[in-house]
Amino acid sequence: MELKGKKILFLGDSITEGWGTSSNEKIFWSLLSSRDGAEVTGYGIGGTRIARQKHPSEEAKYDQHFVSRVEGMESKADVVVVFGGTNDYGHGDAPIGTPSDCTDGTFYGALHCLYLALLKKYPAAQIVVMTPLHREGENNLLNDFGLRNVGFLSDYVRIIKEVAAFYALPVLDLYSLSGIQPDVPLLKERYAPDGLHPNDAGHERIYRLLREFLIRL
Repeated sequence: MELKGKKILFLGDSITEGWGTSSNEKIFWSLLSSRDGAEVTGYGIGGTRIARQKHPSEEAKYDQHFVSRVEGMESKADVVVVFGGTNDYGHGDAPIGTPSDCTDGTFYGALHCLYLALLKKYPAAQIVVMTPLHREGENNLLNDFGLRNVGFLSDYVRIIKEVAAFYALPVLDLYSLSGIQPDVPLLKERYAPDGLHPNDAGHERIYRLLREFLIRL
């Protein structure tokens, strides 16, 4: 894929919004514009999850789960990149569900709804999925709100890859390839000081991996 001039949309959470970076120009997708000439638009909202939640958040914007935002995205794109799931593990209350689910109230079902909505809206575009990064405390039995998790972060990563494979969507496995692992103190200091959000150096790593991944498509 030639990146110059390609219109690329990014649907995500706080990492896509740029939390942890020193400026918007340092966000991984902004680098695709400044360095490679892509036409990029970020649709990142901090705190949002892929699945619809059972209990409302204090601020309504945090409950704009991914599929609910597809309609408001630009109508044309060459590539759409989906990057989420860490908040479903970290503070979500939607059940994981089963592979046959088709509603957005479970994690499995919300992924099906999301991918179908994107495939319908962007029939000529390449849909790309990125898995969550490692995060500090990713094997905790209780999430950030004290709710008992039905799986570890690695389970959410596995399900994202499983449902993407069903639709034959390419997956960039940042969980395995990013080199960002906040449970290792050296790597936490270098790439994600708060244990979750990559800093400028972390976004640089994501950019380089994503750039090479897109070029090979």
